[in-house]
Formats: sequence, structure tokens, C-alpha cells
Amino acid sequence: MRSTTPASAVPEQDVAGDAEPGPFTEPVLGGPLGARATLVQFSSAFCAPCRATRTLLSTVASDVEGVAHYDIDAESHLELVRALDIRRTPTTLVLDASGRVTARAGGVPRREQVLAAVAAAN
Repeated sequence: MRSTTPASAVPEQDVAGDAEPGPFTEPVLGGPLGARATLVQFSSAFCAPCRATRTLLSTVASDVEGVAHYDIDAESHLELVRALDIRRTPTTLVLDASGRVTARAGGVPRREQVLAAVAAAN
């Protein structure tokens, strides 16, 4: 999943291939991982692009069977934000069924990018 960021923003790098185990479990997320994939969005209170990302990701999660979506408030979870090197909001992580990060994007992703990342997470 590629980042769609303004030219002035610092782009985040994609993560793919040999995924690292993530700290993502039910207690961290507040619910179960998706059977197929989980979309984890890091947001902040006054972030307009976060609202657009939230709408997109929740639509994908409701349209694609086995996909869960969680929106994590970055300001309330600073330790996790630091551990994952989240540098901006929104940042979206795609997890496989075991909770490992398989893709990452900063900014508002396109629906096609999210669907491709979900397919690759299997």
C-alpha cells in the first residue's frame, strides 16, 4: 500500500515482505483480529484526513468478509506510537490474521490500495 501524501509531507515507507510480529492483540486493539486482515488506523482529534480514512477503512471492513477495523487515538497511546514509529496521522497498518504488520501507509489511502493490501495479507 503506497502512501498518498501531499508533496510537503514526509512520506512513510511501505512495509512488505518479511513482516515483523506486531504488538497487536485483543487487549491492545479492544477487540478481536479479523479472520482475514485487520486495518489499524492511528488518528488524532483534529485531523481532517483521519475522518476520510476512518470512513474508507470502515467501509472496506464492512464490505470485505473477515476484515476488522480499529481506530486508535495516537495521543492516548504514545508508547505504542513510539514503538511503531508512527510519525503522522492518519497512519494505517494492515495486519495479517496473526497480528503481524504486512503493509503501512501515511495519509489517506485509496480504496484500491487498501483492497490490494488486504488481499496480500492472506
